[in-house]
Amino acid sequence: MKHLLFLNKYFYKYKWWIVPGVFFVIISNISGVIPAQVIGHAFNLITENIEIYRLFDGFERQQVIYDIFSYSLFYFGTLVLILYLIRGLFLFFMRQTLILMSRHIEFDMKNEIYAHYQELSLGFYRRNNTGDLMNRATEDVNRVRMYVGPAIMYAINTLVLFLLIVSSMYSVNPKLATFCLLPLPVMVIIIYYVNTQINNKSEQIQEQLSRLSSFVQERFSGIRVIKSYVREDYTRKIFAGESDDYKSNAMSLVRVQALFYPTMLLLVGLSTILTVYVGGEQVLEGSITAGNIAEFIVYVNQLTFPVTMLGWVTTLIQRAAASQKRINEFLELQPDIRSGNISLGELSGNINFDKVSFTYQDTGIEALKDISFDIGAGQFVAIIGRTGSGKSTLANLIMRMYDADRGQISIDGEPLPGINLNSFRNQVGFVPQEVFLFSDNIRNNIAFGLDKVTDAEIETAARNAAVYHNIMDFELKFDTMLGERGITLSGGQKQRVSIARALIKEPKILIFDDCLSAVDTRTEEEILNNLGNVMKGKTSILIAHRISTIRKADKIIVLEDGKITEQGTHDELIELHGIYEEMFQNQLLEEENKSL
Repeated sequence: MKHLLFLNKYFYKYKWWIVPGVFFVIISNISGVIPAQVIGHAFNLITENIEIYRLFDGFERQQVIYDIFSYSLFYFGTLVLILYLIRGLFLFFMRQTLILMSRHIEFDMKNEIYAHYQELSLGFYRRNNTGDLMNRATEDVNRVRMYVGPAIMYAINTLVLFLLIVSSMYSVNPKLATFCLLPLPVMVIIIYYVNTQINNKSEQIQEQLSRLSSFVQERFSGIRVIKSYVREDYTRKIFAGESDDYKSNAMSLVRVQALFYPTMLLLVGLSTILTVYVGGEQVLEGSITAGNIAEFIVYVNQLTFPVTMLGWVTTLIQRAAASQKRINEFLELQPDIRSGNISLGELSGNINFDKVSFTYQDTGIEALKDISFDIGAGQFVAIIGRTGSGKSTLANLIMRMYDADRGQISIDGEPLPGINLNSFRNQVGFVPQEVFLFSDNIRNNIAFGLDKVTDAEIETAARNAAVYHNIMDFELKFDTMLGERGITLSGGQKQRVSIARALIKEPKILIFDDCLSAVDTRTEEEILNNLGNVMKGKTSILIAHRISTIRKADKIIVLEDGKITEQGTHDELIELHGIYEEMFQNQLLEEENKSL
């Protein structure tokens, strides 16, 4: 239960929903208990008046007795109806306060979790899978909502109703009350046991359903690969096996539930039999009336539902505590990257790396080792190296997706950790190596980085990214909807839309992380020529594999195994006869072989 203490702040926030909710619970239950007493009086009235009516058999007054008897029954019937209407009205008010409060808490929790997810650093997302993040924000929050709403409502309702009924029963006849309540402890134990079984089996079903959903999602995403390798029958068999496991768990749950309700009815029936038997003896002794037996039978039936709910509420609380524990695990995490307070205003674009080293904590791989270099404002700098040399890590450090383990990165002379992240990133255009487009139209994907943007600006960015003509070939042009992760477009088109998204910001620093690999040489040259015009006087960093892409760079930095081995212009690096020249010669040979 300690994990559920986190919810106290929400209970305090919505205290003026809880207080009237509890009041409505009390009133509704009082309105539910009084009819049993009215029914008891009505039953006594019937038995007594029938005897009186028979005594006046053959007399004129018999009709008067009959009229009085009919009027009394109508009065008691109307009173019971009014009381149940009042109960129904206050039950409505109870749900409108407590259940609506739970929905407000659910809304607040989801917003808090999502906002916290947004604050956490990139490393957090490397360590956790998307499905788990989504489950904590949806399924776990829903379980907590069931605790703050239905569980609390039924717990209060059960407690109030139990106290009212038991006190009423003992006020009439303690002995009969004791015998009536004898089966209830057995019922509570059975309910708790069965609900635990139901909960465990429900958990197994939920886990199996998650596996089934993950399997289907992954196979649909990789449908091209499945069809290419003709593995439809193979995946169908796996799906059938997973579905069979799900069916087996579901059938097991149904069997437990099928035994539960007959057992409850049996115990309620036993309680009713005890009430009639012991109550009958009490009537013969003159301790109670026949109406009291009817009253007790109503009480027993009224207690059945709350006692059944007791086991269900216990299960809800257990599940909510487990879910809240999972939610708290992430909410208690602090972001690795915290924004500084220095606002630089408009960036000049000077970047300095001074003996920077970085190791990925989750893998232990040392990606960069003692890196030092300077990039002047307005320079076009290229970074090249073999796969795994640390190029993308360097780009992520400039964007401050991670913090360096050692050394210092400075922007315009200020240490990067001290700079306000929002003001800095708003002036940086970043095109990642793994292009991600949203399931939205092309227009909104290009304009994603800005709040307000004109159609002319979107078209200009598309032209500069050499994707405008491709977009105009589509029937809906810029309103063309993209599939999941931009699947509607080809690899080169996705890269160019991503470049347009960065260019429309008119950034002071532009970083390309090997984002031209999927375009042909002609398109690449067009993009670079456009960038030359767009980025005049602004800092550009281009990470690439093809040397043809970076030959005109003001400075080329060569990375090898996380270290800078060479740096300079294209001509200067060729004269060094080192790694750069070797890569250059290898790429020339590849191009010659392709042309043959």
